[in-house]
Amino acid sequence: MVLLNFTFLKKKTEFQDFAEICIEAEKGLMVSPSSCAMLTRRALEQAVHYMYKNDIDLQMPYRDNLSALVNEYTFKQIVPNDVYEGVKYIVKLGNYATHTNAKVNREEAVLALNNLYRLISWINYSYGINYQEQLPKFDPAKLPDQTHMFVNKDLKEQIREILTKQKEKEAKQKEELARVIAENVELRKQGAAKRKEEKAVEYIDVNNALEWQTRKLVIDLQLKEAGWDFDTNVQVEFPVHHMPTESQDGYVDYILRGRTGKIIAVIEAKKTSANPRIGRNQAKLYADCIEKEYGLRPVIFYTNGYETYIWDDMMYPDRRISSIFSQDEIQLLIDRRDTRRSISKPVIQDAITNRYYQKEAIVRTCEDFEKGSRKALLVMATGSGKTRVAISLVDVLTKADWAKNILFLADRTALVRQAKKSFVNLLPSLTTCNLCENKDDPEVSRMIFSTYPTMMNAIDETRRKDGNRLFTPGHFDLIILDESHRSIYNRYKDIFDYFDALLIGLTATPKDSISMNTYSIFDLETGVPTYAYEYEKAVKDKYLVSYHSYETKLKFLEEGICYDDLSEEEKEEFDTLFPDTDTIESSQLNKFIFNLNTIDTVIRELMEHGIKIEGGDKIGKTIIFAANQDHAHKIKERFDVLYPEYKGKLAEVITFNTKYAQEAIERFGKTDSYPQVAISVDMLDTGIDVPDIVNLVFFKKVRSKSKFWQMIGRGTRLRKDLFGPGDDKKEFLIFDYLGNMEYFRVNKNAEKSGIIESLSQRIYKLRVDILYALEQNATDQDYVDEINKQIKEMSDYIQSLNEDSFNVKLRLKYVHQYKNPDNWRNLNEMDTHYIKDELSSLVVIHDEDTQAKFFDRQMYMIEMAYLNHYDATSVINNVVAIANELYKKQATPDIARNAEYLKCAKDPDYWKTANYFDLEVLREKIRGLVKYLDPGPIVDPVDTHFEDEIIETKMNDAFYNDEGLENYKEKVQHYLKAHEDDEAIYKLRHNQVITPDEMKHLENLLWIDLGSKDDYRLHFGDTPITRLIRKIVGLDRQAAMAEFSRFLDDQSLNSRQIHFVELLVDYIVKNGFIEDKKVLLQDPFKSIGSMSALFKDKMNIAREILKTVDTFSERC
Repeated sequence: MVLLNFTFLKKKTEFQDFAEICIEAEKGLMVSPSSCAMLTRRALEQAVHYMYKNDIDLQMPYRDNLSALVNEYTFKQIVPNDVYEGVKYIVKLGNYATHTNAKVNREEAVLALNNLYRLISWINYSYGINYQEQLPKFDPAKLPDQTHMFVNKDLKEQIREILTKQKEKEAKQKEELARVIAENVELRKQGAAKRKEEKAVEYIDVNNALEWQTRKLVIDLQLKEAGWDFDTNVQVEFPVHHMPTESQDGYVDYILRGRTGKIIAVIEAKKTSANPRIGRNQAKLYADCIEKEYGLRPVIFYTNGYETYIWDDMMYPDRRISSIFSQDEIQLLIDRRDTRRSISKPVIQDAITNRYYQKEAIVRTCEDFEKGSRKALLVMATGSGKTRVAISLVDVLTKADWAKNILFLADRTALVRQAKKSFVNLLPSLTTCNLCENKDDPEVSRMIFSTYPTMMNAIDETRRKDGNRLFTPGHFDLIILDESHRSIYNRYKDIFDYFDALLIGLTATPKDSISMNTYSIFDLETGVPTYAYEYEKAVKDKYLVSYHSYETKLKFLEEGICYDDLSEEEKEEFDTLFPDTDTIESSQLNKFIFNLNTIDTVIRELMEHGIKIEGGDKIGKTIIFAANQDHAHKIKERFDVLYPEYKGKLAEVITFNTKYAQEAIERFGKTDSYPQVAISVDMLDTGIDVPDIVNLVFFKKVRSKSKFWQMIGRGTRLRKDLFGPGDDKKEFLIFDYLGNMEYFRVNKNAEKSGIIESLSQRIYKLRVDILYALEQNATDQDYVDEINKQIKEMSDYIQSLNEDSFNVKLRLKYVHQYKNPDNWRNLNEMDTHYIKDELSSLVVIHDEDTQAKFFDRQMYMIEMAYLNHYDATSVINNVVAIANELYKKQATPDIARNAEYLKCAKDPDYWKTANYFDLEVLREKIRGLVKYLDPGPIVDPVDTHFEDEIIETKMNDAFYNDEGLENYKEKVQHYLKAHEDDEAIYKLRHNQVITPDEMKHLENLLWIDLGSKDDYRLHFGDTPITRLIRKIVGLDRQAAMAEFSRFLDDQSLNSRQIHFVELLVDYIVKNGFIEDKKVLLQDPFKSIGSMSALFKDKMNIAREILKTVDTFSERC
């Protein structure tokens, strides 16, 4: 008879829900480790169901499957952290065994059983009847193996039957779980009380997984998740020879084999506490040995389980990745060593991109990729064809086998749809899928289009037909980020940290602030993108149109509405509508107070002065940027009143709240279709491509530079024959009523937007700072107790994170470090930096009372101010106001019970003497009361009929956002190389003397057009312009050969002497001239001997050669 670890459960009547399946899971080892893993997962599910049925503190998640149940916040809070780690392992291994054809080994199955035993031991301790002592330690010696199959030959069939029956029971069990939870409230309260009661002995986890869960098992499971099979294509401790050691032998931690059996990768694994980079050189030596012995250089991986690096040293330097690649992904890297073709001179289809700057952008990107860069940022004016450039790059990179799978990301579904349409039209053979629509199969699609939030979810949830994750870290070869000044910061940056792909960013308005720097995402110097083509340049090239601005100041929008300034009749209306005030601030207008005459004035100005089509009979396509939804609908209403002859078709509201908004945008985009005027709130600020637009109306205040220029970009596109045959669109008009043009004319670098953090993230970061400050102030036991309390709460949040989520995995090192409470003690500045920067965005503070969370934040701000001795008067005033309002509501029992705390909080003097502990008590007592505050008054929109007045109107010329995005040195180098056919540059490159006029032209070019004389001196010192140009553009080979031909044709020279002359030609072609003859003593010249030795019998010829060398420097 086989003795089993879980047999004790037969005597525990309270655990009969899961006793049998636990015992069967252990027996599963007799059949196979995979069967054991699946049964262990089923046993876990039954045990977890038991907990939910018997503990009121466990809240049902949004779904009732096992993954959702164990990842629910309250479950993580209740189960000890080490036990919970084991629970996650069971789920992961069980899913792996169920959904893939690969095998589980015995060691992994035993670890899963051990982890199940640990959970059952804790359940027994927490909920068991007559609990007296710990269960015995899990004993691997009791575990059966497949030899026991001979004792019971029917066991294999029995296990299969159990698995089948368990699957059939699942739906029934879920229904029962929901019913029991709903009906047995009292039972669940008793279970929670039982768990919380004081026990005679303390719970000890005698089966701690640290004895079992080695680094090797963690990496093994990661490999299996990537599709690797230890029976066929993975070997551990693989012997190699030719190591630079005394024995010349070594052992590779892991080798991975391709489909043909060849070794395609090596993995060097270091302990988790070690920096994985210490294994870099060792892994390289292993790769050297394998290449020498088997003829193929493998891809190198090195990892400590938290951080993984890839080094395909025939293609790129090493770089960090999120996980080890699959077999197909590594094989593709190997294959591309032979199949990937050069893109230094890309073949660009004119049918896609035929403008010079588009081709320059493509060439520059390809050149950078060819040199080894993996990121490129293209800054191109709105309307200049960024999407077409992206399409050409995809065409070039796919044809040259640089990219197979591509991801296109944008922040709005309309932009995703628009981009997909463009790609399909111009690259019809490319299979595509829009993840936002769920119409196409992403598994068979080469190019995926998605918004950032959709892709965040898809990484974890989208599966292949075999059940494995589709979007693995190596799935995409290229990621294109549209409008990459937005959405690429904070949490969405995780997407392209997760995928190991070439990265191309497209934007017209890069950000360069410290917190939001577009350039840093692409590893570029601020202000120096891969390529820039700005608005003013595009206007000069006649690829975009410029504008004039019609800037009007209206009295009410500037000064507000003052009672004393109104007519007698208007005063009567004012008294009726606003009896308690004599002034309406300008900021209140167009929020809930709409003065119809103000709106009418704006509409009439547009209709009278706006650009018209059809011979002046119809207003051209126009966007009005409204302040809010009510404002937009009021504008629409006034259009219909003022111009009834259009029967409501002239203007239309198009916002995110508009039903069938995309259909409305498409109608607006058609020349011969209404509406002519689109009234928008945010939706049409960016991304919309309607060349017919000739009028923009700013009827709201904008203070974000990038948003402002994106809005202007709606009007910049060319439109042929807009006004009739041969009469093209030449400009557009901007009507501005809120001073936006003047603001950005003066404040060209104004930028008000920043990274948007969730409320949970802001609170968590505050609490990190508070804990740090408390530890600095820990002077007595009260502080010590508070610190311990805070440490438990803060580390619990980290413990509750779902480590199967891809963005948590990216930070697993910090998750594991800071879920340990001990690592929160004696925090230093680096600790707080890592927690706030790496972990705070992952934390979700589960509290349905959002008002309470907002109150918490205000109180934490005050506590921070107290601990760090700075002023918080404005926040204190907010809390005083809240306390005053609540104090008036003592008819509410909750408020009456806490009236004394409210009385303190509403007294301004109280805050002068309160300490940290007083503040915490106030926070805890009042946070639950703020829900009783009256929601702000719901103000119905008010229409007024006061006569507004135009103070002034100015017609101004265009100004531009151009910032000279490449630094001066970069601009000079790029311009000279791109304009080698310029007559003066051509002459210098061909060793010809330039004229004084040509010299003046070059000075203007470098000292005026491309920058200033100071810029030149800063970057190039006293170098003469002609010499600089020759250095940069080099010398034409034919021109050099012409000067040296007499030596090359001299039959008296031997082969080594002629080779020396050829080396001179090569050097001068590349460098333009020889500035210092000392180079002749260096490589490559010295490799064939010194000139004096080479020409010792022909020194006269040597002198002639040197004179010829001098002519190149004399002519520049």
